[in-house]
Amino acid sequence: MGLFDNSSSDHNSSSMADQKAPAQDQINLVGKGTVFEGTVRADSDVRASGQVVGTLQVEGKAMIAESGSVDGEIIATNADVAGRVQGEIQVEELLVLKSTARVDGNIETDRLVVEEGAQFTGECKMDTPISMNGESSSETTPTDDVAEASTTEAADESSPTEPSSS
Repeated sequence: MGLFDNSSSDHNSSSMADQKAPAQDQINLVGKGTVFEGTVRADSDVRASGQVVGTLQVEGKAMIAESGSVDGEIIATNADVAGRVQGEIQVEELLVLKSTARVDGNIETDRLVVEEGAQFTGECKMDTPISMNGESSSETTPTDDVAEASTTEAADESSPTEPSSS
């Protein structure tokens, strides 16, 4: 029996074609300097250090490195963004915007962590099943309007109650 003999049934069952389930710890890479145009679909984690133009659809975690960018859409279970995203982000569980992240587009996620220094322009929708008063608390809120509204409310509350001194 030779070293490369395929007559044994043990060797046939372990061929790459027969291995259908991806490894749990597998990370797919779009390397720095690479431009991928189209749709990337993966059942395991994806790390983009290069550029993705199109859709990044990941059953695991989508990781956009500081040198990476996505011009299109990210659909993932979880995501960490340290690079640039121009487009929509839909994350089922947790989205983390690292301090170097630059996002221009709308976000829809269950939970969001934004590190100091991250930049985000767009709307964010976070789904919470039930709020304290029993009503659904899903809202779409433009980020620029939030700061403006709280500043206006503070000014309105203090003006009528303060006595004027002349």
